Amino acid sequence: MRGMCSAMLTFEAILLGLSVPVMISVEDVPASVAAPLGLGLAVLCLLTAGMLRKPWAYGIGHGIQAASIALGLLVPVMFFIGGMFAVLWASAFLLGRRIEADKARWAAQGEGPADA
Repeated sequence: MRGMCSAMLTFEAILLGLSVPVMISVEDVPASVAAPLGLGLAVLCLLTAGMLRKPWAYGIGHGIQAASIALGLLVPVMFFIGGMFAVLWASAFLLGRRIEADKARWAAQGEGPADA
């Protein structure tokens, strides 16, 4: 689960970093607003990706998804792009939990995925 969620946050950090010039040049958002929002969220994504060993870091990841969607108030296309990343994040989170549960079940039964 950690690997998939970390990958989603890393890709999202790239997207959020690239959203800054779009906010400034296309949507005429002042640089004093766009830079802290876009780059701040990008840095938060990277920091959170590194902290996913702790269970509480996933809550921060959920919050990042909400903040990415909320950027749509400044750049309307971010409603779609943020929503897309939120779906990817949720998929990685839920699929990762399912995989970990299957691994625990296999370990408890004394069998591996190749034996099943």
